[in-house]
This record gives sequence, structure tokens and C-alpha cells, in this order.
Amino acid sequence: MSTENTTRGARKVRKGVVVSKSGAKTVKVRVSYREIHPVYGKVVTRTKNYHAHDEADDAKVGDTVTIMETRPLSATKRWRIVK
Repeated sequence: MSTENTTRGARKVRKGVVVSKSGAKTVKVRVSYREIHPVYGKVVTRTKNYHAHDEADDAKVGDTVTIMETRPLSATKRWRIVK
């Protein structure tokens, strides 16, 4: 057995806008990103929704938040609000 300190890998971080409050301590966050279309070469905006855990329960619809990947908290929640 080695006694060396193992460090945790970097977690994914995203910025998005709260689009709905779905229950106690849960919000839905819409994250937008831009990418180049593989065939046409045009820049398109894609969006993805994430369910995030809001421990303080103070995020409101329309707020811009930063979310970080975490362990599974429920069937759909794998993110938590950082700020």
C-alpha cells in the first residue's frame, strides 16, 4: 500500500441561465455554446439543459449561475451551483 496523496481530477464547469425551478433545491440551467457545423461550416448556437442542485435555494429564474459537475444526487441531477 502506498501512502502517497492522490489528487482528484478537474471537474467540468459551465456557465448558464436558470430557466426554471423544479422542486426544492433543484433548478434547470440552460447552457449555450457555439460550434461550427460539420458540413456547412456555419457557426451555430447549441443549447443544453442541466438539472443542478441549489443547496441555499436562492437562485431565481433568469439568474446567471456557474455549475460544477458532482456525484449523482438524484436520477437526473449531476451538477451543483457554485455561484
